[in-house]
Amino acid sequence: SCSSSLRLTLFAPQIFCFQIYLGFQPFFVQLFLPFCLTMVCLVSRTGRHLQRYDDLGRRQVVGCIPYRYKRNSDGTLSTDLEVLVISSQKCQKMMFPKGGWELDESKEQAALRESIEEAGVIGKVECELGKWDFMSKRYGTFYEGYMFPLLVKEELLLWPEQNVRQRTWMSVKEARDVCQHWWMKEALDILVERLTSLQQHKEQNISTCL
Repeated sequence: SCSSSLRLTLFAPQIFCFQIYLGFQPFFVQLFLPFCLTMVCLVSRTGRHLQRYDDLGRRQVVGCIPYRYKRNSDGTLSTDLEVLVISSQKCQKMMFPKGGWELDESKEQAALRESIEEAGVIGKVECELGKWDFMSKRYGTFYEGYMFPLLVKEELLLWPEQNVRQRTWMSVKEARDVCQHWWMKEALDILVERLTSLQQHKEQNISTCL
């Protein structure tokens, strides 16, 4: 299930190792968590020694679509959706955060880690959007990719790849236009359909109670 009791382990080589349990945190954890997460995300993971591969030898990667709702002028949340896209390290092509799924983490943990490392955002990892098989045009190799939504709770001022990537909040249409990967566009469509359905269901429940 996609409950808030998901156990997350965040790593930063030679700096810090910290475990949190979403949904229940002692007071001192809640108090110092922002500081700990800032410390934990100063260095990205590197190397392929923990990389996962499927039975066909395809590298397994996990991506994430960070999203939020725009605020109205009075500070209340609107229904207008924004998603966070990032630039590639090698060029200015835009995409969503993604990276290798490693042996010592779940897919959800990998999604959160990549969001922190590449986009500098923290939030709630929600239910998986799907799995895609795709080929890298650059390397000519096949990959198995998973995508998750991330409801953003905090944007970090410092994050590992801030000097090699740009992050930009966009509308869904803008993000779909600039995103370079077809499978990420499909994941975005699924997310929009899911959130729209949830909003419509919520509105129906409200009208029923009136």
